[in-house]
Amino acid sequence: MIIGVPQEVKNNEFRVGLTPGNVSGLCRQGHSVLVQRGAGEQIGLTDESYRMAGATLINSAAEVFQKSEMIVKVKEPQAQECAMLRQDQILFTYLHLAPDPAQTKALMQSGATCIAYETVTAVNGALPLLAPMSEVAGRMAIQAAASHLEKTHGGQGVLMAGVPGVAPAKIVILGGGVVGRNALQMAVGMGADICIFDKDIDRLRQIDMLYGNRVRTFYSDSLLIEQEVSEADVVIGAVLLPGGTAPRLVTRDMVRKMKPGSVVVDVAIDQGGCFETSRPTTHADPTFLVDGVVHYCVANMPGAVARTSTFALTNATFPFVEALANRGVMSALSVDHHLRNGLSIHKGVLTSEPVAQAQRLDFVLAEELLVA
Repeated sequence: MIIGVPQEVKNNEFRVGLTPGNVSGLCRQGHSVLVQRGAGEQIGLTDESYRMAGATLINSAAEVFQKSEMIVKVKEPQAQECAMLRQDQILFTYLHLAPDPAQTKALMQSGATCIAYETVTAVNGALPLLAPMSEVAGRMAIQAAASHLEKTHGGQGVLMAGVPGVAPAKIVILGGGVVGRNALQMAVGMGADICIFDKDIDRLRQIDMLYGNRVRTFYSDSLLIEQEVSEADVVIGAVLLPGGTAPRLVTRDMVRKMKPGSVVVDVAIDQGGCFETSRPTTHADPTFLVDGVVHYCVANMPGAVARTSTFALTNATFPFVEALANRGVMSALSVDHHLRNGLSIHKGVLTSEPVAQAQRLDFVLAEELLVA
């Protein structure tokens, strides 16, 4: 198979879909890999390292798309990339379609087979291709919050850890999944005053056993959330509905009651965000104010630590890339229902129920397409 790796075009996005090590592995199995020049240069993955691994270097994204049977990316395709996709081509990347009707329409019109990293599953029901970036984003969320609590960054001038005689920052984490637990780990290490909300009692028990009285755990309840958010210095939005739009847990009225200079970090912004006041931002312009509250809503947070993120992501995605290349897309989807759960669009047909519900579209189950 001919596999193409274009350079990412989203604002300040320096991750890359395959590393030179991945390229070497694919080439040894008889596949061809086309890498756009400069795709990994910003994170120390030079064109020469790709060439030595066996890749063919290509000057433009248009040529990569034109010549490749499968496109492996990191972020969802931008409009100009969707326009370059074609029927019988495979797209394997993050998609986050639920809050993005325009992308859904463009991918359906392309006729390509589009597989979303974020909905590929594992035996235990986990999301193995989302987890590495959720780990990164969860840890970064606390870094971002600590920075933007500083007065020079628009915050109220609070030190996350406090000092002897002065209370630490109060942090509310909404969601105890991968993002929430990684944010929690960092916040505990910094000595903050933390509470975490989740609807999974067993998960809350695990957190309590691990951290004891250093963390307060709450079952998600709108009144309790409102009370804790109103007193918080930082609120981390870490909720996820796989493949669907994030629930809006914090209303505009709740934000209005927060302290001026407090900070919200909406890690769920890729799926629409869990704050009613959220809108996507970029690394170049990461924050905005609503009622005096600093909103950090960068839609590709792990892109800021692109080298770490690239290796963490490709460690997880590469076995699936191999399977698609070695078996072909229909055979790979037929034998692996976990990969099949990632199928979102096939030849103009939507196959993701959460996306269909979010956008009020018709869909067909992937299993039905495979049988047909």
